[in-house]
Amino acid sequence: MISLSDGDGHDRLLERAKALMQGRAVLGIAGAPGAGKSTLSQALVEALDRTVVVGMDGFHLTNDELVRLGRRDRKGAPDTFDVHGYIALLHRLKNESIDVYAPAYQRGIGHSIAGATRVPADTSLIITEGNYLLLDDGPWKEVRPLLDETWFVEIPDHTRIDRLIARHVESGKTADAAREWTLGPDQANADLVRSTRENADLVITLGT
Repeated sequence: MISLSDGDGHDRLLERAKALMQGRAVLGIAGAPGAGKSTLSQALVEALDRTVVVGMDGFHLTNDELVRLGRRDRKGAPDTFDVHGYIALLHRLKNESIDVYAPAYQRGIGHSIAGATRVPADTSLIITEGNYLLLDDGPWKEVRPLLDETWFVEIPDHTRIDRLIARHVESGKTADAAREWTLGPDQANADLVRSTRENADLVITLGT
């Protein structure tokens, strides 16, 4: 595992990503909720040609299904995702030389939209980002072997927590409810994700 602070520069990350783009590669970016996975992924897409982001969050189970399973009060935990569907998609992305369509999670509406992300056949780098890419437990342990390289993104907890509270308020929660959810289910998930940090090829520390 290599550690990299954001003072080491955006260019080093770009060079590392470019080195993967000899054929078709899948780069996994993991980290706790609110750590900046989506922001980093989007920055790479904007800087590199033939690069697409496919989020693990597209495999959130719907709220109705979580209610049926009795898991709605901890949405975001590992067993609130269709991990088998996610693994099947990763296999397709690595092995099929055709356009592939993937689901994408829409925070504003709280569920995924099927076929929202197109991965063209000529894509060289697929970035998949999510909390549990490095989790070595149950079916999740099948994810990491499908990734050519894995990065773990982290930021100071106070920044991450403030960011999550603001995100939940923007999605419709009251300030009190947003804080309760952030310090409850989100924090439990963050603690689990942090335990997988050592499984990454590269750890990136952003901000202060």
